Amino acid sequence: MPRRPRILAGLPPLRGTLPLVVLLVVWQLAAPARSPYFPPPEAWWQSLATLTRSGRLYPALGSTVLTFALGLAIACVLGGVIGLIIGASPRSRRALGPLLEFCRGLPPPVIVPVAVLLLGYAESLKLLVVVWVATWPILLNVAAAAERLDPLLRDVSRSFRLAPLASLRKIMLPSVTPALLIGVRIAVPLAIIVTLLVEMITMLPGIGSLIVKAQRDFQSAQVYGLLVLVGLVGFVLNNFFVVIEDLILRRFPPRAHKTQ
Repeated sequence: MPRRPRILAGLPPLRGTLPLVVLLVVWQLAAPARSPYFPPPEAWWQSLATLTRSGRLYPALGSTVLTFALGLAIACVLGGVIGLIIGASPRSRRALGPLLEFCRGLPPPVIVPVAVLLLGYAESLKLLVVVWVATWPILLNVAAAAERLDPLLRDVSRSFRLAPLASLRKIMLPSVTPALLIGVRIAVPLAIIVTLLVEMITMLPGIGSLIVKAQRDFQSAQVYGLLVLVGLVGFVLNNFFVVIEDLILRRFPPRAHKTQ
């Protein structure tokens, strides 16, 4: 049996989608043609085709994906930098620890009204909420990894009299990269969920607002079709990150921590 290319080795096998395919086939065969609540998958496809011809689907999808990608990128930078500072400095950890735990516990829907007051109903509103939610898992994982850095590595840095930037590049970054990737893996589904949630609450352009409009117009086939589209987008984004994660971990493999 031929092996998959090495770059795709981390992806789950496609046979895992077989139960979903079987469910859709059974649904198509068993559902009434004009069911108002459970339309067949064929009607989902037709509703998406109608949205595409109307010129509403692609701009909404682009807005959702752009907000997700930009928000996740900003969260990686903010979470990585602040996490390194907090993890490497006991004083910063003691001073900011309670504040960070409080902010992390704020639910995303609570942030939306405050963001509306600050920014109004603009695309920057979605971006702010996504960055807020996605930053915490990255920040806390990086901070914990920097705090657990092997003292021997710090001694090596001092012994070789490495400059701060050289120490960061050669010792700190390789040590915290696996933790950073774990934080990003947690942040990816959170960012997708929050992007759609904000679009549903504020009706800003995106897939979330299209779902709400279809629900209000009793277009059940369109709701199902958009839900499938969201699932496919999440599936593709998650597997894309799996490939990127595998490539990065080959360059910065996790280090085993010594136990006392």
